[in-house]
Amino acid sequence: MTGEGARQQLIKLTEEGLIKATSISNGVGRPMQIYELTEHGNTYFPNNHAELSVELLNAIKDELGEEALGLVLITREKQAVKRYMEVLKDYQGLENILKSYTAIRCIEGYMAECIKESDHVYTLLENHCPIGAASSACSGFCHSDMRILQQILGENVQIIQDHTIAKGQRVCSYTITRLQY
Repeated sequence: MTGEGARQQLIKLTEEGLIKATSISNGVGRPMQIYELTEHGNTYFPNNHAELSVELLNAIKDELGEEALGLVLITREKQAVKRYMEVLKDYQGLENILKSYTAIRCIEGYMAECIKESDHVYTLLENHCPIGAASSACSGFCHSDMRILQQILGENVQIIQDHTIAKGQRVCSYTITRLQY
């Protein structure tokens, strides 16, 4: 391939959003072009995050025991509650909090939706689990997500987990009932 042919390929990849170019001036002469993959370009290469997560969970369990893995999940839980509460602090009422929580879960990749069944009952559906590999390897994630939701919604709400993707079901679903009204 000629130099011109290579440049044409780089231009094409840049136009497709797969790479981006940065010019670096070396003083005299043309600036040097440095090319790097964009986030979109990275999607064409293997991504082993899920596999790595499962390996790390198994390593914690094997080397440090179930108790240590439980402590890791509790720490994650505390961090998640803090993060959610910071975003949700200005919302009042179960319906508004659930709508906002659902929007956050969508951004996080859960493809969440909230259905109002009655004045006091809601169904929260999560149609995708972006941490599915980790949840399948460690059921503690599903229990942890329920505890996180309970802490966010408070004691006056009962939450029942009806389905989980980690157990091979199509969705994760929760029935949320306001106990005092």
